[in-house]
Amino acid sequence: MHHRLFGTTAGGIVDAHVHLWDTTETRISWFRDDLGLPARVGPDDLARAVGTSPVPVRAAVAVQAADTEGEARWLARQAASHGPLPGPVVLQYDARPDDPDAWAGMAQAVIDGGVPVAGVRLAVPGRAADLSDVDGLDALCEGLAASGRVLETLVRPEQLPAVAALAGRHPGLAVVVCHLGLGTGSPDRAWRDGLAALAARPRAHAKLSGLHRATSEGAAPDEAARVAAAARAAVDLLGPDRLLFGSDWPMSARVAPYADVVERTARALPALDGDAAAAVWSGTADRLYGTGAP
Repeated sequence: MHHRLFGTTAGGIVDAHVHLWDTTETRISWFRDDLGLPARVGPDDLARAVGTSPVPVRAAVAVQAADTEGEARWLARQAASHGPLPGPVVLQYDARPDDPDAWAGMAQAVIDGGVPVAGVRLAVPGRAADLSDVDGLDALCEGLAASGRVLETLVRPEQLPAVAALAGRHPGLAVVVCHLGLGTGSPDRAWRDGLAALAARPRAHAKLSGLHRATSEGAAPDEAARVAAAARAAVDLLGPDRLLFGSDWPMSARVAPYADVVERTARALPALDGDAAAAVWSGTADRLYGTGAP
């Protein structure tokens, strides 16, 4: 694939969404053998995967797969010994009614271990549309904003207006929606309206991740059109400087090899000039997660 699609990337692209885990070391609550995923994926596996990319990957952001402290510490050990693949980590929020500030202690423990904690992810696609059943949400946002960290959200499309409202209540907080708030769904009017509400918040961002799904060869053109429609809407509403590439590896490996995910994403994007492409492929991640720091 012609490298002009990736813009000027200061030596390579940044993958803003990868996962690592070891189910023999820590329990992953959602993991099942029938998901077709390996029991362990570590930094060496990640290095082999990104090594196939059509453009070099110079950094990766590791997003915690589940929400236990033991797993967070395991992830931190991998990042501390293998950076920049992975580099900064994003911990996952465990909403505890009895201790809404528990996330801060866990983040501090990881930081004390020498790992940059770039943010915390709120993974709540099964919660209420207005997020009213998530304990400690505003306290989390206040703490992240005060420490200069990012709030990531894993939500379904009908929760996007609630994320927009949350960003409105915390204007100093950078918010990043994983998988465009869409994932493998269809980019319908309701999703577009939700993304438009999010786009009205200046510090709201979204990851071009988790969009690709397995299809038969005959359905591939329709699949490409679906992802392109989502990517085009995201560029139109948010602009390239508020979008980030993420592979969602190794989840995405069930759909396509790493290099194919990168190339599919590049083909899905509308034509971008050099600066705009560089923002999507590295610049926005550098700004939000510190991946461009020496």
